Amino acid sequence: MIGLDISSSSVKLVELGRTKTGDLVLENCAIVALERGWITDGNIEKFDEVSGAVRRLVKKSGSKTNNVAMALPPSAVITKKIVLPGGLTDQELEMQVEAEANQYIPFPLDEVSLDFCIIGPSANGSSDVDVLIAASRREKVQDIQGLAQAAGLKPVIVDVESYASRLATCRLIGNMPMLNPESIVALFEVGALTTSMQVIRNQEVLYDRDQAFGGAQLTQMIVRQYGFTPEEAEAKKRSGELPEDYASIVLQPFTESLVQEIGRALQFFFTSTTHNKVDLVMLAGGSAALPGLTNAVTQQTTFPSVVANPFDGMQISDAVRTKKLAREAPSYLTSCGLALRRFLT
Repeated sequence: MIGLDISSSSVKLVELGRTKTGDLVLENCAIVALERGWITDGNIEKFDEVSGAVRRLVKKSGSKTNNVAMALPPSAVITKKIVLPGGLTDQELEMQVEAEANQYIPFPLDEVSLDFCIIGPSANGSSDVDVLIAASRREKVQDIQGLAQAAGLKPVIVDVESYASRLATCRLIGNMPMLNPESIVALFEVGALTTSMQVIRNQEVLYDRDQAFGGAQLTQMIVRQYGFTPEEAEAKKRSGELPEDYASIVLQPFTESLVQEIGRALQFFFTSTTHNKVDLVMLAGGSAALPGLTNAVTQQTTFPSVVANPFDGMQISDAVRTKKLAREAPSYLTSCGLALRRFLT
């Protein structure tokens, strides 16, 4: 199964395998850029153009796999943790979930795709269990399923983007010797239009927040400074073919703004909870690998900062261009988390 991440600025694919000894292998990966306006606020505005981009993505990656895991943005999904009696049969559990879901979902249930999973015993000390329910408008699910089918793929899992990126992040946290299960990690995913924050401890989210700030602002600054079209600016930003004064006149002010946004988000976390520090700041997304960003974040926040490379600790197949991967790895966090679903029972 491949992981397919569809964002407002690009489509990304990851295919993972395993060796006989159980080590993960990055078999294939690829990114294809999308034009502005093809996807807006999580809605597919130009279906044929996006499905064509997904077809090119699959071809570019070299993958021969049809089964695909995809995800919806958190804004399109309602999630709620509920407590139910333990020991129910599957049928009884489904009936209870549907009855509970009616309270939290502002749409008729026949217009909704609904799923649930048992998280584990409830903290109240009884025989109750915690159950996570997730629901989305059926049309949202059908849109991305249709997109996969139009590209010749078979959708088998629809996840939530933040859950997928958290799965990939928790694998990284588990492999870091300086962290333990109780360590608090603040994950920032810098997208084109939005920077998403999740504060994670022991695979649980303590706090999350989205801010309207992203890599598209850097593109706009390049347009204003040098008179390029938005398309030229985006292409030159990706390739690094920019004038000599770019680093000091454009990149540095953008980096400073991004660092301030990260510092502000952390302050919101501290004032909204009983916590006053994090053990690590992890940066992902297209802008995460900007030169000097991790140092600037550490300087501003006083917390250690690293770029999230979701392929850390994996073997890399010969089909993958490692030089390009080093630059693009932080962009693959969500698609890597989706690809990891292949190995979860």
